[in-house]
Amino acid sequence: MLDATLTTLLAQNDRHVTSLSDDHFADVVTGQRPAVVSICCADSRVSQEGMWDLNRPGWLFTPSTIGNQTWDLVDGERVVDGSVLYPIVETETETALVVGHTGCGAVSAALAAVRDERSTADYPRGVAKWVDLLVPVVADGLADGRVSPDREASVVNQLVEFNVDRQVAFLRESADVPDDQSVFGVVYDFQSVYGTTPGRTYLVNADGETDTDVLRKLVPDDHEASVKRLLPPEA
Repeated sequence: MLDATLTTLLAQNDRHVTSLSDDHFADVVTGQRPAVVSICCADSRVSQEGMWDLNRPGWLFTPSTIGNQTWDLVDGERVVDGSVLYPIVETETETALVVGHTGCGAVSAALAAVRDERSTADYPRGVAKWVDLLVPVVADGLADGRVSPDREASVVNQLVEFNVDRQVAFLRESADVPDDQSVFGVVYDFQSVYGTTPGRTYLVNADGETDTDVLRKLVPDDHEASVKRLLPPEA
């Protein structure tokens, strides 16, 4: 019996193949040197290539983890996730990007665990590990006076931004990441939380800077609308 999903995948790959020019892979056949490594949340609604309108290979290195976490555990120690670190140390990728997104299920799961609404033991171990790693971030966020249920944005979306800040800070503080590495944090908004344009990415952090007045000076005037935070800047 034919599998309908597999049939769809193969047909879509056919369309992909026929859309490519003869020299589509010419610059990357023998290697890669991506300009950006982007660690995004593993979520079917958030397309890394799609959000940046990319149609060529080799420019963006695209690892994803549950909750766009930049770390992993090795022998009980938090280290930079290998999929993030590899392009930084092996392909001279000088820009790292942390991409959170509105309505993040991983943040919601960690929040439920902190509130004792659902134990992480309810998840398979491979999932529970990542939710457990996110629980301290969410707990810290709830203890931070800037996260408030009185804000128009939900607590979950405020915590998404808080988590992006934490992930940026972890990369910047890691001894494995060069001091001159640029690290930006953005939130992909497909729920019109930050503004009225679904699908826009909002710059919320640049190398630890979270003051929107400063962040706006880093972008062209016609992109100032893409700089916005739900939380006040970090002290």
